Amino acid sequence: MKRTIHVTLVGVVGLLLLLPLLVGCGARQEAATPQAAVQEAPAAEKGVSGEPPAQPEADFASSTGGLSEDRSQANQGVLDSRKVIRTADLTLVVEDTQTAVNQLRSLANTLGGYVADANLWQVKEDLMRGSVTLRIDARNFDDALDRVKQIALEVQRENIGSQDVTQEYTDLKARLRNLEATEQELLALLSDVRKQTHSADEVLQVYRELTRIREEIEQIKGRMQYLENQISLATINVELIPKEEKPIIQAGWQPGQTLRDALGALASAGQWFVNSAIWLVVFVLPVGVVVALPLVLIVAGIRRWRRQPAGGEVTSSS
Repeated sequence: MKRTIHVTLVGVVGLLLLLPLLVGCGARQEAATPQAAVQEAPAAEKGVSGEPPAQPEADFASSTGGLSEDRSQANQGVLDSRKVIRTADLTLVVEDTQTAVNQLRSLANTLGGYVADANLWQVKEDLMRGSVTLRIDARNFDDALDRVKQIALEVQRENIGSQDVTQEYTDLKARLRNLEATEQELLALLSDVRKQTHSADEVLQVYRELTRIREEIEQIKGRMQYLENQISLATINVELIPKEEKPIIQAGWQPGQTLRDALGALASAGQWFVNSAIWLVVFVLPVGVVVALPLVLIVAGIRRWRRQPAGGEVTSSS
């Protein structure tokens, strides 16, 4: 009995001794729990992989930059795919027209083009005007304009135009594709008709339709070729005007030139007299006779009528 009470007392004392330790561990655990929760919150924000999330500003900037780059590339692709005919009309004042024409011809060859048309005409004794049409590689259009204007002393007029023929070219391409498919079907049909029916009327009917389709194909190909030529080569029309006329230095006395001028005037006067005589004999005299003859006859008849005595008076003698 005494031994049992002793064991019980030992157990109670031990429990009392362990109680502070248990209370301290519980307090430390409760204090550690909020810190662990705080430490685990960023981990949850990091995501499953544990990597830190990207900043919203960085995501927006990167996504916007990517979209802008893709959009600019798309726009550039659209511009490259456009079919545009470019033209320019320039009026230039130049030092010397012939020299300017030679410079334009050399420039056209340098920029991968050619002179399509060139005209020169004299406006005064020592002045010439001109017009030149250049066909330049469309990729060098802007560079060509700058270099053409460098030739001039003054640019009086500049007109730049462009014509977008993308829609027309696309329509022509679609029509060509459909017509070529129709042509193949008609060729197959023509072969079947020849093999099966042997009917001349049916063969001619299919052949006429095939001929019509081929004519349309050739017309479309011709138009597309013309557009491609106009698109690949830009046109620059240049009008050349010389600068103001320089004062003419009067030459000294030239008797030989004076003699030539006098002989020329004499020849002109003689030619005028001979021409006048020919007109007088061949034209004026016959017309004058035809016009004057009736008048002469009328006047003569009137005079004769006046000279006759009054009718009805008879003289009698007794």
